[in-house]
Amino acid sequence: QLQAYGGGLGQAGDSLRLACATSGRTLSSYAVGWFRQTPGKEREFVAAISWDDGSSFHADSVKGRFTISRDNAKNTVYLQMNSLKSEHTAVYYCAARGSRWLYTRHGNYECWGQGTEVTVSS
Repeated sequence: QLQAYGGGLGQAGDSLRLACATSGRTLSSYAVGWFRQTPGKEREFVAAISWDDGSSFHADSVKGRFTISRDNAKNTVYLQMNSLKSEHTAVYYCAARGSRWLYTRHGNYECWGQGTEVTVSS
């Protein structure tokens, strides 16, 4: 089971770090991804990371602004979001798949967290 947290309300230019933690299991041999969704739109890929080797992939729209990382000791994946804009307002979800490959399609992920809301005011 995944738990996403760290969302909140901020202003444009702020930074925020989201976290995705598991309860009771390791993420070894898993790929973990972050997605976001706004009302009426499809869930959008943000970034993904391979737990085993730390390789990562970011959507072009967030490259240079968002960074995905992991903390093996805490069994947690993070999404560091810098220089936030109002367009980054969304519910952010983390998801996992038992694979060392990284996936960008939400349909490829097996397990989802409950989502954490990020609101950025301009």
